[in-house]
Amino acid sequence: MTTTTGFPALTDALGPLKDREKVAERLLAASEKHSFDPDRELDWDAPLEEGKWFWPPELVSLYDTPMWRRMSEEQQRELARLEAASLASLGIWFEIILMQLLVRHIYDKPVTSNHVRYALTEIADECRHSMMFARMITRGGAEPYPVSRFHHNLARILKTVSTTPGSFTATLLGEEILDWMQRLVFPDERVQTLVRGVTRIHVVEEARHVRYAREELRRQMLTAPRWERNFTRLTSGEAARVFSVSFVNPQVYSDAGLNRAEALAQVKASAHRRDVMQTGARRLTDFLDEIGVLRGVGRRLWRSSGLLA
Repeated sequence: MTTTTGFPALTDALGPLKDREKVAERLLAASEKHSFDPDRELDWDAPLEEGKWFWPPELVSLYDTPMWRRMSEEQQRELARLEAASLASLGIWFEIILMQLLVRHIYDKPVTSNHVRYALTEIADECRHSMMFARMITRGGAEPYPVSRFHHNLARILKTVSTTPGSFTATLLGEEILDWMQRLVFPDERVQTLVRGVTRIHVVEEARHVRYAREELRRQMLTAPRWERNFTRLTSGEAARVFSVSFVNPQVYSDAGLNRAEALAQVKASAHRRDVMQTGARRLTDFLDEIGVLRGVGRRLWRSSGLLA
């Protein structure tokens, strides 16, 4: 038995893999119906709303800490505004990495296939998302918050040596936790209308990207050589550690007029923050565990990142 891609039909412990071309065909159809131009879809010139948040307070890193309880609501909203800019900056960084990984993935693939056509569609989506996040940072009156030089250059190495399954694991890491948060943001009427609009667009379009990455990662973890699967486990664990450290740039605390060292210590000790991050990652870590990514040293790195309960 063969699939329409010419490869033997493959089956793992959870059943047969879906045909790569059919998955891409469905995702392309969904892209036709539900794609957005943020420049036209959102009202960038509308005034910001007085007293509204840029990020739900429960998702702000210091929420429910002693320092948070000492802050005025105005200070809390200011920290939320800066953390929204930090997260958008992180999102742009990840999406630029993702675009490079996707281009590498399709380099040797048939250029007329639906699989390649959808990858190019996703790259176009990510271009728009990066521009949308950058515009949101500017409209919110903030500056971008780049990751540290060390992590910037570490990512340069990781994306250069990344395996194909490693690339799709990193893709899901960069998408699923932020996606979980954004699903809480866009219906929240306490949040600025512009921010809700940005997150709504991102959630709708990222759902397709997650489906594409999950289907391909499942295939890769079944078909890749053993050394490649083992290397993927290791690099994905390191990527999780870098992601968790970079999630909120510590400069936001200084810019909000807070003691940076004290803020970092309280975030690290916060049971609420730990629960938010682990809850946001749970759907992803359950999936990675299911397909055999969370094993050995890689699993220990995932635990050290704080994302794996």
